[in-house]
Amino acid sequence: MVGIDQQVVKTRETISYDSLIDDVGGLASPPDVCVRLFELIHSPKSSAAQIADIVSLDPSLTVKLLRVANSAYYQLRAKVDTVTRAIAVIGNSELYNLVLSISAVKSFSNIPNELVSMDTFWRHSVYTGLLSRSIAKRVNVLHPERLFVAGLLHDIGSLVLYHYHPQTMRELLLLANEDEELMYHAEQDTLGFNHASLAGGLLAEWQLPDTLQQTVAWHHEPMFASLAYTEACILKTASQMANETEDGHFLGTGSTVDLEDAMPVCEGLQDVDIELIREEVAEQFESTLQSLL
Repeated sequence: MVGIDQQVVKTRETISYDSLIDDVGGLASPPDVCVRLFELIHSPKSSAAQIADIVSLDPSLTVKLLRVANSAYYQLRAKVDTVTRAIAVIGNSELYNLVLSISAVKSFSNIPNELVSMDTFWRHSVYTGLLSRSIAKRVNVLHPERLFVAGLLHDIGSLVLYHYHPQTMRELLLLANEDEELMYHAEQDTLGFNHASLAGGLLAEWQLPDTLQQTVAWHHEPMFASLAYTEACILKTASQMANETEDGHFLGTGSTVDLEDAMPVCEGLQDVDIELIREEVAEQFESTLQSLL
C-alpha cells in the first residue's frame, strides 16, 4: 500500500485532466464525415441522397455501416445493400448514431496501451452498449439506440489513462483487483478525476449532446446526472451486467456482480426480463462486434 500512497502524491502533481483532453485531440478527433453528417441530418433541406453521398465518400465506413445494418444488431428481414437503403430502413438519426459508433471505434483504437488488449476493451464496450439499448427499450426510454453509443464509449477515458499513465494505472488495477467500482474510486482518490469524467470531457470535445456526455460521465454515480439520470442508471446497470460475463468483463475475466442495487430504473423489470435481455444480447454480440471492429 506504501507504493500506492507514494504514487498518489506523484500523480496529483503530474496528471492534469485538461492536458489529457488536449493531448488526446490529436489521437482521436471526430472525422469530417461525422461533422458533415450531423449538419446534414439537422438541416430541413437535406435529402437522403445527400446524406448517402457524404457517407459514401469513406469506403471503409460504408462497408462497416452495411455490415452492421445486416447484422443481428438490427435483425432486419431484407438485406440492406446501399447506404440509401440503410437510411430508409433505420432512419437519419439512427444512421448518425451508427456512423458515430463506427468512427469512434476507429479513432479511439488509435490510442495504444500496454495494460489491456484492445479486443478485451471493445468486447466490454460493445457488450455494455447492447445491454444498455436492450434495457432502454424495456423501460420505454425514447431513442434507445443512443444508449448503445453511450455504452460503446463509456470507458474511452480508461484508454487515455492507460496510454499516458500506464504505471499509475497498473498500480490502481492491482489495487482494484478486477472490481470496476473500486477502480473508479481509486482513480478519483489518486488523480482527482476518473475515467468516466474524462470520457465525458472527450465527448464534449466531439461536440456530442449534453445528455450523452452526462450519461457517460456519471455512469458510476447516476444521481449527479441532472440531464440524464435514467440513462446513466441504465448504463451503470449494463456495465455491471457485462462484467458478469467472460465475453463482456472489462478485464476479460468475468465475475459475480450483485445487481440488487442495480439502480431504480430496473425495478420495473421482472426477473424474466433480465434473462431475456441477457439472451438477446448474447445472440447479437459476436456479429455486432465483428461488424464494428
